[in-house]
Amino acid sequence: MKTEHLQLFVDSNYISPYAMSAFVGLTVKQLPFSLHPVDLEVGAQHAAQFAFESLSARVPLLKHGDFCLSESSAITEYLDENWEGTSLYPNNVQQKARARQIQAWLRSDLLPIRNERSTEVVFIKPSNQPLSESAQQAAKKLFAAAEQLITDEGGPLFGDWCIADVDLALMLKRLINNGDAVPAKLVRYAEQQWQHPAIVQWLQLQDKN
Repeated sequence: MKTEHLQLFVDSNYISPYAMSAFVGLTVKQLPFSLHPVDLEVGAQHAAQFAFESLSARVPLLKHGDFCLSESSAITEYLDENWEGTSLYPNNVQQKARARQIQAWLRSDLLPIRNERSTEVVFIKPSNQPLSESAQQAAKKLFAAAEQLITDEGGPLFGDWCIADVDLALMLKRLINNGDAVPAKLVRYAEQQWQHPAIVQWLQLQDKN
């Protein structure tokens, strides 16, 4: 598929976990694209044109010619199915289904963690508030699932890296970067994933911001 006019719209503070996931996907696929920051603090995502193109008035938004697509997991799946290069998802059907399950779960569950440990904790500064009881219970649920998925060595989920590693590592980093108690194996995994070159490039965008 032709790659002309690939544009990625992300939050101007570069702290959206979903914008990061889409950015990593494009970077790993080595696709040429232009990056367009959207100022969420002034409500630029609600501007008529952006809201119309994204359907959801949210970042990230990928524009490929006249085609517009929001929601990061939809974007990464679109990239993986239409362009060759490094795969973003496992080739094994069951492993791919598991990766999509992990992505969907992290986006739809664990709300107390997402509320009390926003990505400002990961990218800007920690919170001085202790986790509530509900957030502690959500953390236990996260740890139990991650312990099943992650090897003792802390390598990628399915042996080879996939985009779900980005999402899981970021969820764990919400707690790790804040100094909350996280099992050592999960810390090792998250820190290893955080060294991925595409994530490093995303972090560099913040340094320039």
